[in-house]
Amino acid sequence: MNENLKYEEALQQLEAIVNKLEVGEYNIDEIAAQLKTAQRLITFCQDKLTKTEEELLKIQTERN
Repeated sequence: MNENLKYEEALQQLEAIVNKLEVGEYNIDEIAAQLKTAQRLITFCQDKLTKTEEELLKIQTERN
């Protein structure tokens, strides 16, 4: 995964994959690869959210 990828960009890529899957735009050979990409994007987004939450809690704790 691109280290410079932003959360919003990853989410857009994930949404594009889902939309194409929903309308049947991928052939059977592409589906597995796209699902793997989607899984990596989901993990990336979850990690970003977890790190952001941890940073916010740390800042909040330091302020108190």
